[in-house]
Amino acid sequence: MHMRRQAKNPHAEAEQFRRRAALGFLGVLVCLVGLGGWYFKLQVLDHEIYATRSEANRIKPRPVVPGRGMIYDRNGRLLAENVPAFRLDITPDKVKDMDATLAGLSKILALSPEDIETFNKSRKARRSFLPVTLKLRVTDEEMARFAVDRWRFPGVELEPYLTRRYPYGDLFAHIIGYVGRVDDKDLEMLGEGNAALTHIGKSGLERYYEQQLRGKVGYEQVETNVQGRAIRTIGRVAAQSGSDLRLSIDADLQRAMVAAFGEFEGAAVAMDPRTGEVLAMVSLPSYDPNLFVNGISHADFQALNSNPSRPQFNRLVLGGVAPGSTIKPLIGLAGLDSGTRRPEDRILSTGMFYLPGTSRGWGDANRGGHGWTDLRKSITQSVNTYYYKLALDMGIDRFDQYMGFYGFGAPTGIDLTGEIGGILPSPQHKYKSRKERWYPGDTVNVSIGQGDWKVTPLQLVHGVAGIGDGQLRTPHLVMQERDGFDADWTPTTPGPSKPISPSPGNLQAVREGMMGTMRPGGSGARAAAGAPYTIAGKTGTAQVISRRGTAAVNPKSLPLHLRHRSLFVGFAPAENPVIAVAIAVEGGGYGGSAAAPIARKLFDAWLLGKMPDGLEPLDSARGTTAIGITAFEGGDGGAREAGDAAAAALESLPVEVGVPVAPVPAPAPLPGAPVPPANVAPTAPSSTPERTR
Repeated sequence: MHMRRQAKNPHAEAEQFRRRAALGFLGVLVCLVGLGGWYFKLQVLDHEIYATRSEANRIKPRPVVPGRGMIYDRNGRLLAENVPAFRLDITPDKVKDMDATLAGLSKILALSPEDIETFNKSRKARRSFLPVTLKLRVTDEEMARFAVDRWRFPGVELEPYLTRRYPYGDLFAHIIGYVGRVDDKDLEMLGEGNAALTHIGKSGLERYYEQQLRGKVGYEQVETNVQGRAIRTIGRVAAQSGSDLRLSIDADLQRAMVAAFGEFEGAAVAMDPRTGEVLAMVSLPSYDPNLFVNGISHADFQALNSNPSRPQFNRLVLGGVAPGSTIKPLIGLAGLDSGTRRPEDRILSTGMFYLPGTSRGWGDANRGGHGWTDLRKSITQSVNTYYYKLALDMGIDRFDQYMGFYGFGAPTGIDLTGEIGGILPSPQHKYKSRKERWYPGDTVNVSIGQGDWKVTPLQLVHGVAGIGDGQLRTPHLVMQERDGFDADWTPTTPGPSKPISPSPGNLQAVREGMMGTMRPGGSGARAAAGAPYTIAGKTGTAQVISRRGTAAVNPKSLPLHLRHRSLFVGFAPAENPVIAVAIAVEGGGYGGSAAAPIARKLFDAWLLGKMPDGLEPLDSARGTTAIGITAFEGGDGGAREAGDAAAAALESLPVEVGVPVAPVPAPAPLPGAPVPPANVAPTAPSSTPERTR
């Protein structure tokens, strides 16, 4: 029996198809709505996010390092300048294998172990997307070799920059100081906003005025292709160049000071007592600050450190000696102003001074005694007995009060980093340093500038300038600043000043005693012989070995390191001083034989335009500087020519270079500075006298 086949139901099948089609359409519709919503989210809701990311892939921000401010002397000579150079930078996050990259670069460039070590330290201290300098001052030959193989080193770029140069070498090392490569501590201090800086002031004015000199970092927006290569610059926030500084220092007087020392070592300062402007200051021996700009080599650094004369040690602000007899004019003034003495009061000098109940005495320079001595004679002939009695009568507390008022025991406030205050002898200091009580014999010792005294040449010139002018003025080096080469110079605010004495009569008596020192019969008469102007001064000796007792010691019979320090302080012209000096000669013996002749040469150079030892003055109207290996000498505005050359050099670089360089006009000489004779030919900075180390 056959079963009957079931017939199809077309209506049911059609209904089933419609249901399936509807579900399929609904699914497609839901997908389209979802896709549309997703597109809406991407294009509308998240537009700003993705537009920013896209722009970031195309536009790269790059820091623009500002040009560091220039430093000039008072007559417009460039003492610190910027010259164009190239460096090799590596961006770590763009380098897959750093070791292989460094190995490859070592075959192209002369990379020292110091370069690689410094790079690795800097790389660890910075974020990986920030470029790190591998090598500074890349040579033309190295640039050419790198250009051929540049494609092999992604993330490695040659960047133009301005490097610091000191045209006068070691002449101003302890004043201007130097810049050096940024280290980890510097990065912490600078912060993220200044992470692009490669150099920072390390010493001298470069460090003290770091914020003003370095300027403000700018940024530029660079459009790049898919390989990250720069195509064009589409936006820029300009960098703000550092401020230029104009010093009170005169390069001619600075050169004269070095030449006057000859082969001696020591320190000297010359200051205008009317303003507190430092005219010249040296610490000898010196060193070449250019060695430090791009990283000093181990060999050069070892040579400096092994030199027993310590060229890097700044004797002006860090050194100190006992002032010896150079302190006597100030002690004499303190005796007058305190009411302990009158100018005409006399003390009998017999050659030896004894404290009551003691048999061991203190001597005078003249072992036979100086006889009856008043204030003027005590300064002129440097009579110790006068000051032995004066200090005892004043008492150590009042003595310290006046010496502190004159600035001893505290920094002078000059615009240099690290200045020490020295030591003002006192019972408190002696107990703190040696756990010993103060005795009357200690007062006798300090009354002639011996004992626990420690003063700097800056403190001495500060005090003697106060005697010359009547005002204790803060020494300072920078007297003008300007924000940009086309801006006007603005004077800096000098430090505070105060009268040194309430009595003009007392002050004049001290001046007359100092004038007598430089006349026949005085300890400095030989140095002042034949001068067409009057000099007021005081010689001194800082003893290295004790001279107490009856036997005098001839310093020339001692080895150099045991010889006395030769000291001199003074000012000229005595009636209306325009220059005050303080000089300390190491191993020079007595002040009248070594330090005073140096002072005479400085006075002649400043007042008469007479340079020592046949040294010719520089022509202040003709700047001398250098760009790379090309020197520009002669013609008006040599510094401007050099600046124009620097600008032209950078303008020829690729478009991504963002270091602005402006022409550098040399400031006009200041009024009041000595003018060299018209028939004297200029001397290039390289003629600065070489010192025997």
